[in-house]
Amino acid sequence: MTYCVAVQLEKGQVYISDTRTNAGVDHISTYRKLFTFTVPDERVIMIQTAGNLATTQAVMAKLQQQIDENREPNLYTVASMFEVAEIVGQCVREVIAYNNKGNEQKTLYSCSIILGGQIKGSSMALYHIYKEGNFIRATEETPYFQIGESKYGKPIMDRALNYYTPLTQALRCMLISFDSTIRSNVSVGIPLDVIVYQADSLVLPKGKRVSKHDPYFQSISQQWSETLRQGLLDLPEPTEDYFV
Repeated sequence: MTYCVAVQLEKGQVYISDTRTNAGVDHISTYRKLFTFTVPDERVIMIQTAGNLATTQAVMAKLQQQIDENREPNLYTVASMFEVAEIVGQCVREVIAYNNKGNEQKTLYSCSIILGGQIKGSSMALYHIYKEGNFIRATEETPYFQIGESKYGKPIMDRALNYYTPLTQALRCMLISFDSTIRSNVSVGIPLDVIVYQADSLVLPKGKRVSKHDPYFQSISQQWSETLRQGLLDLPEPTEDYFV
């Protein structure tokens, strides 16, 4: 399993992905699930993947092959993020259709993808691409997407994030979302890959890989746990009718 989150805000976008994959409790590996494509000062594209590893690797390889062989269209030649989403969606459809040939259990080969970024002359965009290849776009009312093991990290996102949230606050919120998920699900784990993109910069950030020894992640994890415990103690006592 995996967990990936991306959010689009007024001032930029934030992406975080874990790196754990497992095929049973005794076979755990680390694979990158956050990928970038960039033409300096012209376009910045981020892709996060979840689902069957063979499927997601095939999709990413196909996208890179289109670029390397100068096939038209590809991620570097189209004029809008919508067209980028169409290319990625088509790759997903083709890979899954090929893998499922002669396979009666059609759900074995599937994936979910978050695609985002910006192309010069247009605004940022963030898409959730489904296994069928179709997609939806983030809005001010729904500014973030999750794929993979999302249920444990969703409550903090729903309570603390909106389109106008500052990037630093959004990053803290998303890291806590991961901390909550990691504590509750062994199929999601560190290291985490993080990218914070500043709106209209058209510059790909170096990004950060968060290890289990990262002092900032450790500190906010501990402080969040203490805050929750204290917050619970500070809540009003239940009234007597709860015990009748």
